[in-house]
Amino acid sequence: MKEIRLSNSEHVSSSSQDTNYRHFKTVQQAIEFLSINARNQPSLEDLSKAVHMSEFHLQRVFSDWAGISPKKFLQFLTKEHALQAIKNFNSIEESTEELGLSATSRLHDLMIKSVGLTPGEVKSGAKGILITYGFGETPFGRAIIAWTDRGVCHLMFNDSDSSAFWDLKQEWPNAIFKQDINQSHDLLHRVFNTNSSNQKTPPLRVLLKGTPFQIKVWEALIKIPPSSLCSYSQIAKKVSSANAQRATGSAIAKNSIAYLIPCHRVIRESGDFSNYRWGLDRKKAMIAWEAAKN
Repeated sequence: MKEIRLSNSEHVSSSSQDTNYRHFKTVQQAIEFLSINARNQPSLEDLSKAVHMSEFHLQRVFSDWAGISPKKFLQFLTKEHALQAIKNFNSIEESTEELGLSATSRLHDLMIKSVGLTPGEVKSGAKGILITYGFGETPFGRAIIAWTDRGVCHLMFNDSDSSAFWDLKQEWPNAIFKQDINQSHDLLHRVFNTNSSNQKTPPLRVLLKGTPFQIKVWEALIKIPPSSLCSYSQIAKKVSSANAQRATGSAIAKNSIAYLIPCHRVIRESGDFSNYRWGLDRKKAMIAWEAAKN
């Protein structure tokens, strides 16, 4: 499984993970407060009271987590910013493809390659396939990640490890399961690491299980560069289904590999952020976090 093995030097300490997670919970509360009170243009003092934290500490938490102030962070969550991002998407993708680049963002150079489950494997419920899994903290909360020798097959944010594992088993009912916490930490670190880019690192593979149309949609999502946003209709056009936005939206909603298949980068043409399987506040946090890192 060379595609997803990392060196021991890339392990993340549990204390660092816990701090990252606690900071996200604060950011999540702040986003919820800002979303409700945006019209009133709340001050930093208002925000600090809402999250029960001093202004100084709140500024530091935001800076540690996102690299920017709460005020700057909020700018990335406005409808005006979202509409401009949608407008820029086509030109960004065209220039990226022309230059042969994996992405136009400085976020990282995480290359993703996909492979689909065979029809026979789908029909058998993945019978006999070994799936290794584990839990860990990410910049957006706790998550479960699972993989086979062909790549990552499952990545979901969760509040309960037991229910998250139950969901994994429901998705792959006849697979063989094995837990590996150390490797799961390695993989989660690689997925969300933005501190460095190693051109020699092989692509991270994902194993897709769905209908041909769903897989086509998910592969289109993989091509959305980090910190970019696009609309449902733009994705529908790219899968040659311009009049099937509802079907496209349904396929996006059934994505079970969070972040790597970046359904969080798809919003409505109106600039509204729409819904998200793992919570709208988390989606907003991802969008602004990526924009800040760009």
